[in-house]
Amino acid sequence: MIEYFKPVPFSLFRKDKKAFGDALCQSFRETGFAVVSEHTVDQGIIDRNLEATKAFFALPEEVKAQYDGRDGGGQRGYTAFGTENAKGNAHADLKEFWHTGRDLPVDSPYRTTMADTPSVSEVASFDESTRALYNALDEMGRQILEGVALHLGLPEGWFDDKVNFGNSILRLLHYPPQMSPPSEGTVRAGAHEDINVITLLLGAEEAGLQALHRSGTWLDVNPPEGALVINCGDMLQRLTAGVLPSTTHRVLNPTPERAKFPRYSTPFFLHFNQDYLIDPLPGCVAEGGKAEPAITAQDYLMERLREIGLVKA
Repeated sequence: MIEYFKPVPFSLFRKDKKAFGDALCQSFRETGFAVVSEHTVDQGIIDRNLEATKAFFALPEEVKAQYDGRDGGGQRGYTAFGTENAKGNAHADLKEFWHTGRDLPVDSPYRTTMADTPSVSEVASFDESTRALYNALDEMGRQILEGVALHLGLPEGWFDDKVNFGNSILRLLHYPPQMSPPSEGTVRAGAHEDINVITLLLGAEEAGLQALHRSGTWLDVNPPEGALVINCGDMLQRLTAGVLPSTTHRVLNPTPERAKFPRYSTPFFLHFNQDYLIDPLPGCVAEGGKAEPAITAQDYLMERLREIGLVKA
């Protein structure tokens, strides 16, 4: 029996980056997902972010609405329950979320298209806690990409100047409790793919996350406690001509008993710099990948945001 999502220890990265990248990308090639154990994100940072997250979502609806970020395509601030839908799905997901974006230098040319993250005054620790986790996952993602680069036959730092000012986003995600929950196995977040380069996910220990294998079988993604789930996004798929696939995934409702409890998870969507031209890597095309026309990261992002209902056509 094939063992999917066998954790790849991050300690291997410190010993042999190429071996780490190969193990990670073998999982990517098979399922689009991988699990990394022994990650270096400080548990104190994770715990303080979760505490601030719970405090924010417990605020009254009218207070949270003051931070509504939908005018900017939901890329910063708060997006209310039932707003986002999966591509091609008319039914909104059963979630609300907050987006923290990159803290840009004052003179950055990206300021014209990347807004500042609103400051939340009602939760004293919110700004500091969310920024600390953003920075930790941004650095973790940069290191993960060193392994990916080596697997693809590129210099280990190949991604560095292509993601250092990317429109990456920390999402604080809250699935509210359902006091009259639907039956087990119904969908809480519809089947979708991620737009970005890679996603780093904390808080996936609660059952429900599934990835669609190319065989058509839904695979449960159940990482051990303290592990990160990493998946390829559409931008990495496009860059690698499909060699590293962006896999459809969804979140199912748990048992009726567990559905009465809130669920929190924290994905970090790592993006290319907005002006980076996503052009298929020749080595991946030579391997048999299917090349698509080159497109800038910003144009591709806006195209996909329209498809999921966060930007009006």
